[in-house]
Amino acid sequence: MARNDVAVMEASLIAAADADIRLPLFERFFDAFPARRADFISVDAASRRMTDETLQMMFGLAKGEGWVWPLVAELVFTHRSYGAFPIAEYDAFLDLTVEELASAAGSAWTGDAAAAWQRQADALKVMIRKARAEWKSAMPAGAPQLAE
Repeated sequence: MARNDVAVMEASLIAAADADIRLPLFERFFDAFPARRADFISVDAASRRMTDETLQMMFGLAKGEGWVWPLVAELVFTHRSYGAFPIAEYDAFLDLTVEELASAAGSAWTGDAAAAWQRQADALKVMIRKARAEWKSAMPAGAPQLAE
């Protein structure tokens, strides 16, 4: 558990509590990956869930929560239903989430907060890669594979 990360991350979440980062986050993501917009039946519903889960997973990692890994593994698997997501899309979504949180936190965003959130985003990226590798090795021959 990264206690200092937990404290500064929590402070930045509190500072950004009245802001809604999900719509700017998704607009930036769709600007970077325009073909993905068509994958969403309801951007409103998906953006609420995905933004919340992403922030919770990063905060959970900072706290050393055991539920993060199973959730990451399950999300990576279920995303296969929407096609082969290149790892760059996962990375970009995490980075954009941190950037939008920084914007929403305003002057409360510190260098320590930026470093803490980036450490946890980077740790989540590693977990996503691990989950992809494990699912790839577990899938039977001929099953659709994930994009690199």
